Amino acid sequence: MSGAELAEGVSTTALMIAATRAIETHRPDGLVRDEYAEHFVRGARSGVAMPTRIEDVEGGDGHPVWGRLGAYCGLRTRVFDDAVRAAATPQVVVLGAGLDTRALRLDLPAARRIFEIDRADVLAFKTAVLDAVGAEARVRCDRLAVDLAEAWDVALLAAGFSPDRPTTWIAEGVLPYLPRAVEERVLAAVDRLSAPGSHLGYEIVPGQESSEFRDHDLYAGTGEAIGSHLPSLLDDDARPDSAKALRAAGWEITERPVAGYTAHYGRGPDPSIDDPIRLARWGFGHKGTR
Repeated sequence: MSGAELAEGVSTTALMIAATRAIETHRPDGLVRDEYAEHFVRGARSGVAMPTRIEDVEGGDGHPVWGRLGAYCGLRTRVFDDAVRAAATPQVVVLGAGLDTRALRLDLPAARRIFEIDRADVLAFKTAVLDAVGAEARVRCDRLAVDLAEAWDVALLAAGFSPDRPTTWIAEGVLPYLPRAVEERVLAAVDRLSAPGSHLGYEIVPGQESSEFRDHDLYAGTGEAIGSHLPSLLDDDARPDSAKALRAAGWEITERPVAGYTAHYGRGPDPSIDDPIRLARWGFGHKGTR
């Protein structure tokens, strides 16, 4: 594929996340290895030139987007990678999959089955780039072109998903973009389709609707760096208490700030800096029997 158009809006973040994975991959101490990420960056006509190495960024790790936000995204990817590995369920569903490549780059058992859900334009671009480089998934991977605001659960069941088998659900970098009512419907469907023994990983950003968050200097350069002002892509509704709803449905939920993961992995955004990254929470849950 010689270049492809990505849709306007939130799809630019899919390319941004791929760029951060490419940067992380080229670091000698990188937390993530993704040989496909650079192909996405080079294959897209996004209107801006995104880097694939930190050495190509003016200011390097001091750059607010490719340095600090990049460190956040790299750490998040590794944490969610490890959650997929540790859960060891027969099914994995990636909600708002974007340009995620876990089906390709994680050494998962051949019996594992992955379902990726996202909009048709994003998945068409992704498939074309991966086909062009001859990528072959380690496990069966079904890409379902359906918006999370639509009947994605129906499409998932039609594709062969089994609600009777434990599942790992990954909502990495997606819930903050959804309207409140859609987030509630998505997580209600996740609960309804989850057999006992299922796992869930998700990201939330409490306070993302506030002007203090949206107007912070951290995001001032995102328009130039990725082609979209990042906070303008996030939903501006007050966020639901999804952890409370999941606990009421029988899930054991733990939410932690990013700082603890930076300390655990020895890499990531500096926790001493007071900016919106400190608001983010990564939640992980397990559904037992009731």
